[in-house]
Amino acid sequence: MKPGTFARRFLLFGPLITLYFYLKHRALVSHRSEVEVSPNLSLGAGTRIGSFTKVKASGGPLRIGRDVHIAVGCFIASDSGGLEIGDDCLIGPGCTILCNNYRYGDLSTPIRLQGHESKGVRIGANVQLGAGAVVLDGSTIGNGVIVTPNAVVSGGIPDNVIVQGDPARIVFRRR
Repeated sequence: MKPGTFARRFLLFGPLITLYFYLKHRALVSHRSEVEVSPNLSLGAGTRIGSFTKVKASGGPLRIGRDVHIAVGCFIASDSGGLEIGDDCLIGPGCTILCNNYRYGDLSTPIRLQGHESKGVRIGANVQLGAGAVVLDGSTIGNGVIVTPNAVVSGGIPDNVIVQGDPARIVFRRR
């Protein structure tokens, strides 16, 4: 681990990080969350991040739009493919957004030794992720989408639909 990353992760305490994000981005970050101070992270004004949520941006760019509300207990991590969350999104409690995937093609090598890849994740504006939803690497979610609780998104979702299940399937089109 690089010394700068070590210092940002372990030497800064919660209230100082909360103040930093408010002054720099006008975002409200709970002092009980773990949001990495990183040049890769961009928070929009009015964004709120709840307690016990982890936001990791040391691996690649992570852009969170304006007025995004991220509830308690979420895990959000970007990697080289990047992560973009549009404006006015609601991310429910316990959601997970992952931007990498381990390679697993070589049966003679342990999966952990095969490295990983990152395609990135794009989430449009005015999206609601229900409690416990999971968004996997390579996913694209259109504008105005509602993802029901505990759904797993692993591909492309068009604008203005409601999806549910594992894998997430369209159950309703919003008009």
